[in-house]
Amino acid sequence: MIGDIVAIPWVVVLIVLPLMGGMACFLFPTISKSLGLMTALAIFTAVGGLSWQLVEEGAQRYAIGGWGASLGIDLYADGLSLLMLVMAALVGLGVSVYSSGYFSRDKANHFWPLWLFLWGALNALFLSADLFNLYVTLELLGLAAVALVALAGGRGALTSAMRYLLVSLLGSLFYLLGVVLLYHSFGSLDIAILAQRVEPSPAVWAAVGLMSVGLLLKTALFPMHFWLPAAHASAPAPVSALLSALVVKASFYILLRLWLEVFPQTNTAFSQLLGLLGAAAVLWGGLMALRQTRLKMLIAYSTVAQLGYLFLAFPLATSCAWTGMLYLLFSHALAKAAMFMAAGNILRYGGHDRIADLDQVAQRLPLTLAAFSLAGVSIMGLPPSGGFVAKWLLLEASMNSGQWWWAIVLILGGLLAAAYVFRVIGYAFTQAELPHEAGVVPARMEWTALVLAFVAILLGFISPAAFELMGIGAPFGVGCAG
Repeated sequence: MIGDIVAIPWVVVLIVLPLMGGMACFLFPTISKSLGLMTALAIFTAVGGLSWQLVEEGAQRYAIGGWGASLGIDLYADGLSLLMLVMAALVGLGVSVYSSGYFSRDKANHFWPLWLFLWGALNALFLSADLFNLYVTLELLGLAAVALVALAGGRGALTSAMRYLLVSLLGSLFYLLGVVLLYHSFGSLDIAILAQRVEPSPAVWAAVGLMSVGLLLKTALFPMHFWLPAAHASAPAPVSALLSALVVKASFYILLRLWLEVFPQTNTAFSQLLGLLGAAAVLWGGLMALRQTRLKMLIAYSTVAQLGYLFLAFPLATSCAWTGMLYLLFSHALAKAAMFMAAGNILRYGGHDRIADLDQVAQRLPLTLAAFSLAGVSIMGLPPSGGFVAKWLLLEASMNSGQWWWAIVLILGGLLAAAYVFRVIGYAFTQAELPHEAGVVPARMEWTALVLAFVAILLGFISPAAFELMGIGAPFGVGCAG
């Protein structure tokens, strides 16, 4: 039985399942909700199968059609890609359950195919070992995300979606130009082959610059974040959750892969620049979140700040820093998805998301406020959450390397996060000046947000096992016990 499970090509299954599910939802829209939920559960199970396979056999490389690199295309799974897939599976299952109670029948008919196609592109991206294949999956991901942003309808959503589309295309163009330079210089786009062939040269520096700018634009690192708040705030709540938790992480994942494998230790000045931009994002995003009057805009600017933390690992460049950064990415995905779902519940209940007029949400939506508060604990980096473990590793790496100024950024960012989270909680206990007609919030929407927030806290207790899984294939090297 165990041998049969290990022998299944799970890397292929994880790409085929969401694509088949999306096509089925498109062809049979009347039962799209049931098909979508079954597909989400099947993908979640398949991620469990891949996890078992990697634990038993180590990192896996699969040649599509039997033709491996450099003639063909390889799929590759190690601890880094596994954690991204687990993150997508947890958030994806949560978004699917939440969406089953959120969308009307008409909107659901459009949402489910787009969402499952996006999930398929995500899984393919996390498993790709070829730079051009990464470009293709990144484009599919961007197109599906833009369509989902526009799903809300209205002038604001369409404007935000169009801005998102143009930014996405511009970022892809820069990335593709870098890919062309690398292929012209080294005759291959397979990451493992490039890792052996790449040597410093003007063409390599140009490729690094072009690809990095394109990916940073898609990741919305300060000051290239201008498109993110409006897109995330205008989209439907489950779409905002998956955009913040998953979509912006895809381009960051590619940048991380390139940095760790293709361009290792290429330029200390560039790594310091990424750290400075990350620090600016942490502080600017936190301050802007404090100034917002709408809850979804506050959470969107919080995403800008939290993305900045990820780039603090680049100037530190140690195994502990990389491990802490990836664990922060994981915990942020769960917590931010829970926050956007909580905001969607409040919007459904009161018809608005004005922070000053939350109108005793604590008494009327206690599960929703509990979800927001637990997610806030992880965003702030308080124990015993996964965010605390991740930030502690980054703090330790900064002090051990003598770069103590990054530790100050981490602490200030946590204080700013505490300020805007407690600001929302404070208004949730007060009565608004104008009465509101309460809308009905399905129980599944409240419970889904609460479960995701609880898992973000639970990550603080299971970190040793998670670090062991992340170490499969040694994507970050060795030397950090966590």
